[in-house]
Amino acid sequence: MGERRRLTNLAYRMLGSLADAEDAVQETYARWYALRPEQRAAVELPGAWLTTVASRVCLDVLGSARARRESYVGAWLPEPLPDRAEWVAGRPGEAGVDPADRVTLDESVSMAFLVVLEEMTPAQRVAFILHDVFRYPFADVARIVGRAPEACRRLASTARRRIRDAQPDATAAQAASADQRAGVVRAFRRAWEARDIAALVDLLAPDATATGDGGGLVTAVLRPVEGAAAIARFYLERPGPAAGLAFVECTVNGQPGLAVRRGGVTVSVMAFAVAGDRIQHIWAVLNPDKLRPWGAVSAA
Repeated sequence: MGERRRLTNLAYRMLGSLADAEDAVQETYARWYALRPEQRAAVELPGAWLTTVASRVCLDVLGSARARRESYVGAWLPEPLPDRAEWVAGRPGEAGVDPADRVTLDESVSMAFLVVLEEMTPAQRVAFILHDVFRYPFADVARIVGRAPEACRRLASTARRRIRDAQPDATAAQAASADQRAGVVRAFRRAWEARDIAALVDLLAPDATATGDGGGLVTAVLRPVEGAAAIARFYLERPGPAAGLAFVECTVNGQPGLAVRRGGVTVSVMAFAVAGDRIQHIWAVLNPDKLRPWGAVSAA
């Protein structure tokens, strides 16, 4: 059972959903305990066995998820994770669960990273995460995914190239410190609260994009909003403090973000990609099914 945290970390990066990751880990343990005692005793490295099974379960889930997401209403975004101090029960009976016991928040779970992973094939995603994130040698990756080591090397290389191509501003983004990124997000919050369109435009890169995920359960734009002026107008048309909304600075997947709350209930979580002193991307998750770790959820 000491492997559960590592498996959950691996499965969340593969699936982009904590609920799906926990289900995959649960299925992995169900298969372990379905073995006869002598079969379990014959497993020389239980951790390696569990990793192999969990990865294969995730591969199956990714294949079916691609079909499900074709019928998803609007854009599908990964499930946002709060920081330790902001975490609450994700499922009934799990009050006070520490996120450190589930998913380690680092660069490999940033919203920008996970969004790029969503564009990969299941095999690319699994090979890349196992090798580049969790440092498994390609011989082990090959055994897990059922392909030749050289094929897994090509899969990971293709995935790596897609990440580089999707993040041309990575150098500037890395140059900005955590405090600088938090300052940009704070300035965005203040400009939004003040309804200052000029300040909002100045904070956004000219080619910035904003994507919302309501899942068909709450109102959200079905296609990304593009361009600084269009995004600024879009957010000024949304309800603000006068409508009883509070914009709270928080940590989203290890990066500075915002939670939008009404009456103490989180109705939206916003993640940002910041390059230099400008916002390149905004991802707003409004789907209440993805906001359970943030508290009781109601429709916005």
